Amino acid sequence: MKKAIDSKLIKLYLYTGLGYWVLYSLGEFFGYEEVTIVRRIINSIFLVSYLTVLNYILFEKILRFFKWPCKNNHRAFFFLLIAILFYTFGLAGWRQLWIELGVYKNLVPNLSFLKGVLVHSQFGVPYIIFFAIVRNIYNNIRLREKNSQLRMEKKEAELNYLKAQTNPHFLFNTLNNIYSLARDKNELASESILRLSKILRFMLYDTGNNFIAIDDELKIITDYISLEKLRYDDTLIVTLNTDIENSKQPLPPLLLIPLVENAFKHGVSETRNKPFVDIYLIVKQQELLLIVNNSIEETTATQDVKENIGLSNLRRQLALLFKDYDLSVEQENAVFTSTLRINLASNV
Repeated sequence: MKKAIDSKLIKLYLYTGLGYWVLYSLGEFFGYEEVTIVRRIINSIFLVSYLTVLNYILFEKILRFFKWPCKNNHRAFFFLLIAILFYTFGLAGWRQLWIELGVYKNLVPNLSFLKGVLVHSQFGVPYIIFFAIVRNIYNNIRLREKNSQLRMEKKEAELNYLKAQTNPHFLFNTLNNIYSLARDKNELASESILRLSKILRFMLYDTGNNFIAIDDELKIITDYISLEKLRYDDTLIVTLNTDIENSKQPLPPLLLIPLVENAFKHGVSETRNKPFVDIYLIVKQQELLLIVNNSIEETTATQDVKENIGLSNLRRQLALLFKDYDLSVEQENAVFTSTLRINLASNV
């Protein structure tokens, strides 16, 4: 299968040839009389075009034959020798060809062929050096672009992996809630299935996007809260207070739900007396603040705050998505508090 021609690389050679011709023409303009300047500039077009093709062959074909360390490079050295001959005698022969055709103006008629080889080699060597510098800069830029692309692909793959962990974890917890209702033959089981279908529809069709409106994220949180409340009696108190400046503010999907889910699964479900969940969501000037307070079983023993898979995945997603954020959790007396602050403008 033939390798496709790199259009960017071809443009590099054309633009580099044009750039060298412009620089050379400026030197001719200040170095010679006005009588011959136009002819010299026209002559240089033929020389630069020839050397541009040679540079392409040298840098893209011949130098690729070399293997490091230098072992069994006889073939490469042979082609390199041929290239040197084309840069010297070939360049002089190319000039002589156009002189014979009457297109190239011979401004030094008494110049012998060998002296012409020497003189015009001085024209070709600076061009090789000039192009080598430009080619090196170009390679570095392409390498940085490739590394950036690889980092983006790695980031995307890791985010997809984290979603692949978070989504089933979230669904399994929700299905367990429905199972407990169905086991008790609770008439609310059918309503819970309906709410679950809405959540599934959201996860199937919306979470594949990089961003959704914060209003849509809030809807799924509301549906999840309603689904959780079906499991409890009136003793559970849930409050959701919001102050959102722009309901269409973009936000990565399912970024806030882990904190709300954590409040029910590891807080309310383990609280025997006066369970509650208080949620405060504020979004102003692209600054998001989410505070979730929930009841936990009071204990006299000092316990370290342990993070479950939902919170661990959330931390990693935040690290991949934003430069400026903070997620903290603390436990005091019978209250567990999760605080999330994100500068939404700092998206990576």
